[in-house]
Amino acid sequence: MVNRHSIMTLYSDPADIHSHRVRLVLAEKHVTAEIIDVDPLNLPEDVMDLNPYGTAPTLVDRDLVLYDSRIILEYLDERYPHPPLLPVDPVSRATFRMYIYRVERDWYSRAETILAGGKKAEKARKELKESLIAGAPVIAAKPYFMSDEFSMVDASIAPLLWRLPHLGIELEGKVANVYNAYAARLFKRPAFARSLTEAEKEMRL
Repeated sequence: MVNRHSIMTLYSDPADIHSHRVRLVLAEKHVTAEIIDVDPLNLPEDVMDLNPYGTAPTLVDRDLVLYDSRIILEYLDERYPHPPLLPVDPVSRATFRMYIYRVERDWYSRAETILAGGKKAEKARKELKESLIAGAPVIAAKPYFMSDEFSMVDASIAPLLWRLPHLGIELEGKVANVYNAYAARLFKRPAFARSLTEAEKEMRL
């Protein structure tokens, strides 16, 4: 079944933060890919056949099938090295990978808890806001995250910042100024505009 894909195909949940960052990296690297929107609660048989976990995003590149967003991002950066979104030297590369891990662990996990609703949502909202506040000095230090250039870390943070109003999180004062300036740099990138689905556009209305 996989062989029938002549170009890269991404099965993407149009509202999912993990799918969003993969779409953003594809756009940043100007990769031609067929993006197929899927309902995570009613996945097509293609995805179920390709991915034993039945999750989105699922990336198919000829005989290769990947279904973890972080692995997909690293594959795309190696497969399409220009522009590079991770540093070349091993120490910096490993450091940026740790930043991405922390974004997932500290921010994505809480965002997903908020969206799931229930008793844990309000606690997760408070913790996410506190974590964003704690991270403001790092965000303010450089035009992009710990760098003068857009990186894979920024590609992971941008979808989270886009969703803050949807998550019911409002920052205030100097912290808001820091994140608003950073978010503006991210959101004005042409690739970011191309990465948005209709469902994601509605999150900011």
